[in-house]
Amino acid sequence: MQRFLKLALATLVLTSTAAAFAADNSLGTWKMNVEKSKYTPGPLPVKNVTSVREAAGDGVKVSNSGERSDGTAINATYTAKYDGSAATVSGTGAPYDTVSIKKISDNAFTYDAKSGKTKYHVHGRITVAAGGKTMTTRARGTDADGKPITVTLVYEKQ
Repeated sequence: MQRFLKLALATLVLTSTAAAFAADNSLGTWKMNVEKSKYTPGPLPVKNVTSVREAAGDGVKVSNSGERSDGTAINATYTAKYDGSAATVSGTGAPYDTVSIKKISDNAFTYDAKSGKTKYHVHGRITVAAGGKTMTTRARGTDADGKPITVTLVYEKQ
């Protein structure tokens, strides 16, 4: 009986550990592919972006770095829970100052990003492709001036 309990406990620990690591396929370092990304109306407002996504409790910590088209630096970070609650964005270069994320599956998430200072507000979906080598963010909303925008950002796993 004692051997059975030890085996059951070991199986539970291994299963829980494997589930925790497989719970979010968006984790890792991602570099935006500018040629495959689109921003309507154009042009794309960034030259390059690298996004580092790390597990953070029941959510994700995201650190974005890169350069905007006008040469200003992107160095923004947030930690968001997957419950859809708003998280504050710190740093510079992001057009939004809050973001909320809901996990749909290990490969799909919805999100909402907005600015309290401008009219920027987009909502969309983040999808990690089968095989885990590509992550695509698709969103619609308004830019800082309140004009309609459509965004498709394609990232490649590093």
